[in-house]
Amino acid sequence: MGCNLFKFCSGLRVLGYFMILLVAAIVAMSYYAVVVITWGPRLLLGGSDSALSLSIVLVFHILLVLLMWSYFRVVFEDPGSVPENWKPLEENLEGGAGSSLANDYVAPGTSDSIWPSGEIFERPPTVGYCSRCQNGKPPRCHHCSICQRCVLKMDHHCIWVVNCVGAHNYKFFLLFLFYTFLETTLDCIVLLPKFINFFSEAKNGSVSPGNLAATFLAFVLNLAFALSLLGFIIMNTSLLLSNTTSVEVFGTKKALWFFPLISKEDFDSIPALKGLDFPMRSDVEG
Repeated sequence: MGCNLFKFCSGLRVLGYFMILLVAAIVAMSYYAVVVITWGPRLLLGGSDSALSLSIVLVFHILLVLLMWSYFRVVFEDPGSVPENWKPLEENLEGGAGSSLANDYVAPGTSDSIWPSGEIFERPPTVGYCSRCQNGKPPRCHHCSICQRCVLKMDHHCIWVVNCVGAHNYKFFLLFLFYTFLETTLDCIVLLPKFINFFSEAKNGSVSPGNLAATFLAFVLNLAFALSLLGFIIMNTSLLLSNTTSVEVFGTKKALWFFPLISKEDFDSIPALKGLDFPMRSDVEG
């Protein structure tokens, strides 16, 4: 047996841990610049200044909680693994002239069909086989050379979260992008006046050099992240809308759409959330 060069890819996980520290550093710097330096002290001024400051600080903390909640769900949630010795179970659905044929991809020992009743589906793609995992590969499943395993509905391996983005944490990843974009955009807006007055304040020495540097760096970093995340969100939204529905990713309970949570009822009833089955509506219905 020759040397498996793909095993060296697992070393990239070390870079991922550094990225987690970088995320923590950026969050800490943004918090210091927005809350501690700029808007926190204005809470004591009274009047409209206090009201505006309270609103900004409150929204900042709400977005920060949602951002970090989503982030840690992506980091610690298993993206989805193929069950051991998984095999596809083909089942022909007999019917009249308008009946259709469907394949149910299920784990061993599962006999009941999980396709929603009354729907018409095409035959799903041919199931593959992973020679490295020595196991079957459901549709949209790919082997990650960094994690050294197959991941269900693998989107990509994200070094920012030291984890793959797959069937079980894809929603959390999208919410992380969304709330990070909102937070960084808010930071840019509320730090913009400080950034505009940066050189004048630096010249007359009205603010300490350390606070000036923190505010300037926080604004630049948040602006860079906001612009890059905007393009990333547009790209992922386009892929999401062309590949599946928002219900398949976010579940049927609309009250949970904007929280990194998935109800057990949705996980049990929506095939796409499991990562093993992906129904596709037929071009001809009837």
